[in-house]
Amino acid sequence: MSGAGDEDEVAGMRIGELARRAGTTVKAVRYYESLGLVTPSRRPNGYRSYGEADLRLVQEIRALKRLGIPAERTRPFLDCLTAGRTHADCPASLAGYREAADELAVRIEELTARRAALLARLEAAASPLPKEIRAMPDDPLTLPAGLPVPPDDGAADHLPGTRMPSLTLADTAGGTVRLDGLGPGRAVIYVYPLTGRPGTDLPEGWNAIPGARGCTVESCGFRDHFEDLRAAGAARVYGLSSQDTGYQREVVDRLRLPFPMLSDPGFALAGALDLPTFEASGARLYKRLTLIVRAGVVEHVFYPVFPPGEHAGRVLEWLRERGAEGAGG
Repeated sequence: MSGAGDEDEVAGMRIGELARRAGTTVKAVRYYESLGLVTPSRRPNGYRSYGEADLRLVQEIRALKRLGIPAERTRPFLDCLTAGRTHADCPASLAGYREAADELAVRIEELTARRAALLARLEAAASPLPKEIRAMPDDPLTLPAGLPVPPDDGAADHLPGTRMPSLTLADTAGGTVRLDGLGPGRAVIYVYPLTGRPGTDLPEGWNAIPGARGCTVESCGFRDHFEDLRAAGAARVYGLSSQDTGYQREVVDRLRLPFPMLSDPGFALAGALDLPTFEASGARLYKRLTLIVRAGVVEHVFYPVFPPGEHAGRVLEWLRERGAEGAGG
């Protein structure tokens, strides 16, 4: 039965008028009917008859399609609209929005990787230089071969056994974290220089700086191993860099990280613990290392970190070797 009342049964729209007013085609309306999303009434002569309620449904389907939600998945949204409620009051609609947003994030990552591969082929085809000295692509999700290995310069040898300082840093979850009050269990804090963004140039000479390249793939590694890290005794996982919280929040959203980042633009932690840093394009940045903190003390430090894409797996191995002994603090 149509969503319109008795008055609409007499003066309702024909399918062509509905399609015109909704900005779609007759074929599309008939497809929506085949899915059971729109159900017209019938006039005495057998023609379909549509009311204003049907028009609103078709317009909603069209609006959702422009957001990337196909007609086949619009039922929760239409039920919410028919009930006279807003999507904010309909959990199924909110879940539909989240699902569509997650799918778009995956597609963006896939397209970014595809674009990087195309640019690499273009460069290989167009460059007259020998292959071994051509510029390497700056796609943050791709690590070029031949990156220089960072040396162990002893800059982190003093850290094990050091008590965490009384510092409070902003996190991407909208709160703050006090480093000497991380709570029971082990906390993993991976410190990194700078996460790149698709389409944004990295600092000049970035690939040639030992240990600089790979912050994005390192974060993806901690994302992919997150549940295993928790099961192995990591009560908390944080990334930490000198970028501001807004910059970090974009990375958390784009990479769908299940843990927060900590922002230390003033290098307060570097000053308190004498952490190693370096300069690139005139900017000071953290060197890559990872702290395992337990009961407010640095229990272990990973330094140098290489290759960054495998680092989260190595942290996981270290935790598993110690079992659940750190779960209770």
